[in-house]
Formats: sequence, C-alpha cells, structure tokens
Amino acid sequence: MATLLEKVEQDALSLPPKQRAFLADRLLSSLGGEVLSDVDVVWIMEAERRYREYKEGKRTPISATDVFAEADRLLK
Repeated sequence: MATLLEKVEQDALSLPPKQRAFLADRLLSSLGGEVLSDVDVVWIMEAERRYREYKEGKRTPISATDVFAEADRLLK
C-alpha cells in the first residue's frame, strides 16, 4: 500500500501544469521561502512543457557544450 506521501505526490503530479505550479508555490511558501512571481510560474510551466516534449520525443536534446557555446556567442 502506498504511503500518504506517495499518494499525495501521485495526486499532485496528475494535476494540470498551472495547478501543480500553484501547489508548488504554496508548499515552498510554507517553508518560509519567497513566493514565486507570475514570471516564475510561467517559466516553471515552460520548463515542464519542454521536458514533456523531450520525453515524448518531440524535442531534440541539445548538449550542454552547444548551449554554453551559443550563450558565449550571444554574449560577445
């Protein structure tokens, strides 16, 4: 039988992205940390979307070397 924590985790992960982000913000806030801004929530949702696309094979991974090389190029 699943523990309460496992059940809560499973239920939370089944929520839509906006609701998961809201729940994550509430949980983090309860620890005394800063509340996520709207921009933070949108970035979390975007990261989750991109990760989901990667896991589904819809997004091609990019190596860290290539990412940092492109960042260096853009910053020069």
